Amino acid sequence: MNRAFSRKKDKTWMHTPEALSKHFIPYNAKFLGSTEVEQPKGTEVVRDAVRKLKFARHIKKSEGQKIPKVELQISIYGVKILEPKTKEVQHNCQLHRISFCADDKTDKRIFTFICKDSESNKHLCYVFDSEKCAEEITLTIGQAFDLAYRKFLESGGKDVETRKQIAGLQKRIQDLETENMELKNKVHDLENKLRITQVSTSPAGSVTPKLPSTDIFDMIPFSPISHQSSSIPTRNGTQPPPVPSRSAETKRDLFGAEPFDPFNCGAGDFPPDIQSKLDEMQEGFKMGLTLEGTVFCLDPLDSRC
Repeated sequence: MNRAFSRKKDKTWMHTPEALSKHFIPYNAKFLGSTEVEQPKGTEVVRDAVRKLKFARHIKKSEGQKIPKVELQISIYGVKILEPKTKEVQHNCQLHRISFCADDKTDKRIFTFICKDSESNKHLCYVFDSEKCAEEITLTIGQAFDLAYRKFLESGGKDVETRKQIAGLQKRIQDLETENMELKNKVHDLENKLRITQVSTSPAGSVTPKLPSTDIFDMIPFSPISHQSSSIPTRNGTQPPPVPSRSAETKRDLFGAEPFDPFNCGAGDFPPDIQSKLDEMQEGFKMGLTLEGTVFCLDPLDSRC
């Protein structure tokens, strides 16, 4: 399958795939801050954000405040922004939420990226100052996005439709179990009404022999206690093994079948919220990442995954 991934001919990736897949690449930079932007992409969008944050930092610097230093950890799992000494994570930007990344050609130290916030769903532009690595950091984020997209397709992206069907089956099973419980409650109510009717129609002063209660099908319900307490012949003077308690058995439906659990089926062992996560990642990768005029995105053949 042809990929829609491309990059400028004069640009090459900076790291091996293993370095970004199994580990992370650390970079040191100064963090000018982040600001909300109206669009997920665009050179003018990030240019205005850089101007805004540079002006704010200039004012703070005149007041004696220094630009905070941060450590960037870039991998296929995202871009983490940490406090260098304590390693406390200040921001964790997942790659499928990053839509634009560029280094400033007029100021070689500045680089920036736009990421959709996971809580507010607003687009935030993050701006950094790196004296020597601005362009390299931009390319590293682009390479990480490339590898993350490929890993998404290999591990889960192609199973989105299958998992949607599983989620639909699970919902149907829950509805059936609810309906089954309602039917059981109705049967129980009918049995109680039948007993009340029998008592009220008995002649006054007469003693009605107590008969075993039956269900609506005139069947005596099975009781493990009465079954065990009945006289059972022994063999060679030894007691037969006790009958296991019904509560210890696997829960079964009214047809005697074990309930289907789509989240406990071998290879398809998915957490309950996997579908929403996959849908979110699919939409993020579909939007693609614009890197210095080069667009990384899904091609039409992959859009069905």
